Amino acid sequence: MMDTRDCACGQTTVRDDAARWFVRLQEPAVSAEEQRSFESWLDEHPQHRNEYQILQDLWVAADRLPAKRLHALCETPAARSKRRPLVRYAVAASVLAVALGLGLFSGLNPPATYTAEYSTALGVRRHVALPDGSVIDLNSRSRVQVRYEKDRRGIELMQGEVMFSVEHDSSRPFVVEAGSGKVTVTGTRFDVRRDSAETRVAVEQGTVRVQGSGDDFVSLTAGFGTRINAQGKVTAAYAVNPAELTAWRSGKLVFNNASLSEVAEEVSRYREKPLTVGSANVGNLRLTSVFKSDNTDALLKALPSILPVAIRTLDDGSQEIISR
Repeated sequence: MMDTRDCACGQTTVRDDAARWFVRLQEPAVSAEEQRSFESWLDEHPQHRNEYQILQDLWVAADRLPAKRLHALCETPAARSKRRPLVRYAVAASVLAVALGLGLFSGLNPPATYTAEYSTALGVRRHVALPDGSVIDLNSRSRVQVRYEKDRRGIELMQGEVMFSVEHDSSRPFVVEAGSGKVTVTGTRFDVRRDSAETRVAVEQGTVRVQGSGDDFVSLTAGFGTRINAQGKVTAAYAVNPAELTAWRSGKLVFNNASLSEVAEEVSRYREKPLTVGSANVGNLRLTSVFKSDNTDALLKALPSILPVAIRTLDDGSQEIISR
């Protein structure tokens, strides 16, 4: 992997690559393969993520400019002559970067209200920058609704799993609702996963308040998590390993003494058909290993050599882990 100095020598190339990715990801249809390539590019060097984040921030800033003003900024002679989408975006970003440097955006605050919905398909992860500088990373098969108001930044996790990196703002709490639970913060980094039977919260940095359907709540600090069941009851805080729980952001599935029932539930998130266990005894077997989330077939092939189990394919195409 290159160090920062190596990357700085090719900064223009990195910015060009960031612009190309930014334009592509604005399109309505992005394949899982393209999304994986984008995530790999982001992970190659911190400068890649930095340059892409700059474009995200500029995009938000552009939304605050009057339409006529932005159109005038983008319609340079070069842009008019080439008329290519990439050139128009690149010119707009360049002009906005200069504008930021000159302080033209000084005094502008994030919009008081903002609504949007973001989702991912099977096998796709998505990185989204919000208007206040907060960032959300969506795991496979996830969907969120965003609603920012004057005194509240609201997110509803409809399904799936999201990593939240929240920009501090004590005047506008950041509230995540998921099933019968609610997580409230002013600025921190945490992961929320919503399943059919429960919602799980794990904190990587800062402090969060997790509340169920009643008045009871749990305060979590870094390295701790909790669960909220379908009835809205919150469990006591327990120690977690945030790096393991959020390994999905780099395309990994990390199992540390996990039961096969837990493994099957997790793997099902990345397959067209669900993976189940054939009996309670099989479900109680434990597994410690690391696999790629985009190749769960490899996990199923390896499992019989690790544990006394076999994989059976059912009539509907789903698969079941059975005793061998």
